[in-house]
Amino acid sequence: MPRRKKLALITLGCPKNVVDSEVLLKQLEGSNYEIIDTSDGSDIVVINTCGFIESAKKESIDIIMRAVRLKEEGRIRKLIVMGCLSERYADELTKEIPEVDAFIGANKLRDVIRKIDVAWKDELLGERSLTTPSHYAYLKISEGCDRPCSFCAIPEIRGKHRSTPLEQLQREAKSLTEKGVKELILIAQDTTYYGVDIYGHRALSKLLTMLADLDGIEWIRLMYAYPSGFPDDVIDVLAGNRKFCRYLDIPLQHVSDSILSSMRRGVSSDEIRRLISTLRAKVPDIALRTTFIVGYPTEGEDEFQELFGFVQEAKFERVGVFTYSQEDGTDAYKLGDPVPSLIKEERYAALMELQERIALEHNRKMIGKRIRVLIDRKEVTTAIGRTEYDAPEIDNEVTVNDAVGAGTGNFYDVEIQRADAYDMEGKLCVD
Repeated sequence: MPRRKKLALITLGCPKNVVDSEVLLKQLEGSNYEIIDTSDGSDIVVINTCGFIESAKKESIDIIMRAVRLKEEGRIRKLIVMGCLSERYADELTKEIPEVDAFIGANKLRDVIRKIDVAWKDELLGERSLTTPSHYAYLKISEGCDRPCSFCAIPEIRGKHRSTPLEQLQREAKSLTEKGVKELILIAQDTTYYGVDIYGHRALSKLLTMLADLDGIEWIRLMYAYPSGFPDDVIDVLAGNRKFCRYLDIPLQHVSDSILSSMRRGVSSDEIRRLISTLRAKVPDIALRTTFIVGYPTEGEDEFQELFGFVQEAKFERVGVFTYSQEDGTDAYKLGDPVPSLIKEERYAALMELQERIALEHNRKMIGKRIRVLIDRKEVTTAIGRTEYDAPEIDNEVTVNDAVGAGTGNFYDVEIQRADAYDMEGKLCVD
């Protein structure tokens, strides 16, 4: 028998990239490739890159250059770079890093498979080899984006919005449940725009209802929900079925009307406030996650203070903050990058310090309460899990003490005994 070749796949960036890598791995099943965890000693290394903002681009380049050095030392044979960075800068990268055998852009998995010398299998449409723990999985419901946000290069990288048909998502979700998945995490560039391109209207509520009918699914989590034109029927669906996590990721980016207008977000400060109020009223126990950008080119001290006051007022359960990154190819690029890095970092620190206090206040209210926890992993006598208010990788974790008998991927009632700003600790409820 010929020796099986070794292939290492490195995935950088967001959960959308994770799904792409999982599709790639499924296509490689049954081939003459053994998937290994380390680049060193691989016949082929595939790097699935992120190219969204400057820090992500730098991380991608650093990983590529490490692999280049291994190739120069004869410790890997072929190096393929795929994904968003390749989509944006393929020509420049080909000239600057000729040691890479191929730069292949986003949404071109067939080209990657062809470069690995494996035949693409159409019969595996919708199938993936999970890289997440087997009890949760991301479900990518659409690709690309039609939004004109001035700071964002995603439409250039990923193309126009393209929804995956309901029937295909149903099959994929059912396949995931058969693998033991209990939590579905819905992702896209813009989940609330789902269906417009193929059905002529927003069909997210119909998709959510369909997924909730699947046996085996216990949690459904909605991410990347764009605030402009947020469909009211989605709020009603979230409120009406306990399979839907009392959680919503809704990136707002800012609250100043002048900045929202410059960002081309298609939503006003008043509309944001009304949406938050409606969500809180209809789903009283909901945990809201959002992200903000500080240091946008037109953000002065007054605009930042308006944002700061809004965060104080809204008391979001989860907040991420980014400093503005000037990206070529975006409409905001022509505005320059006038806010000094020091000011950006000061605003970032001030907002995160405020959010830490708010998060601590939220978490301390959980002490003494009994709450359902999904166990993600075990560590000797303790178990680490999440509540329905927390997405994997980015949100809080719950450490469960004296949990020798607790099984990964199972749900347990846990009494919270201690809490800090970003994590909690508790014990298993025995009754």
